[in-house]
Amino acid sequence: MSLDISVDTSLYNNFDAKKVKDNVVSWIRDWFNKNGPECNAIVAISGGKDSSVVAALCTEALGKDRVIGVLLPNGNQPDIDVSHALIEHLGIKHYEINIKSCFDGLMQEVKGALSDVAVQTVTNLPPRLRMAATYAVSQSLNGRVANTCNLSEDWVGYATRYGDGAGDFSPLSRLTVQEVKAIGRALELPSMFVDKTPIDGLQPKTDEENLGFTYEVLDRYIRTGEIDDKATKERIDRLHAANQFKLKFMDCFPYEPN
Repeated sequence: MSLDISVDTSLYNNFDAKKVKDNVVSWIRDWFNKNGPECNAIVAISGGKDSSVVAALCTEALGKDRVIGVLLPNGNQPDIDVSHALIEHLGIKHYEINIKSCFDGLMQEVKGALSDVAVQTVTNLPPRLRMAATYAVSQSLNGRVANTCNLSEDWVGYATRYGDGAGDFSPLSRLTVQEVKAIGRALELPSMFVDKTPIDGLQPKTDEENLGFTYEVLDRYIRTGEIDDKATKERIDRLHAANQFKLKFMDCFPYEPN
């Protein structure tokens, strides 16, 4: 698939990554003071830019002794060395929990109960199991779970509800991919963590191949409303509208007693 990557990057020239980074660090510190003064930040580490930046922000905000990384391969993960490198770079504690036996066992039970299992069921089960494992670590180690989604992914629903879309606090959910990268550089993270090609780990394609457009195009549209290709605009708008429910609390019947 050929993706349009011709984007006016001047939009980000006025983004003060250092200032925003410092503000996010202060926000994390304040959040923990209010919601768990003695708690640890638990970060599911994939080796991608988002989990890398979140882990680094938490480390700066709380100190490395209060940040715990959780590595969650599903069987063999070819790029898990990047996650280990991040752990070493930040100097934080970590645990590795392989979800393969859990995934295989649950899928066997699901397939035994259902005559037809949707592709999306198979695709989204691993991130939900990873989040369950992350919360198991969190509850056992006096933690609060970091959500690692960014605004660009959330905008088009590129996250699994109750999977990587879950968490107790979210440092990046109002920041686009380009802004997250800029903050990663302000944190002086090595390029291997900031500029790694985004792959969700669920499918062989990159995020941008799955979406059908680049994050640069999406980020420009989010921040300015400008986009050059009509078909891409329509696809983004359609995905945005269809996935708004993922960002809301569960709808409830509005009962009011007399």
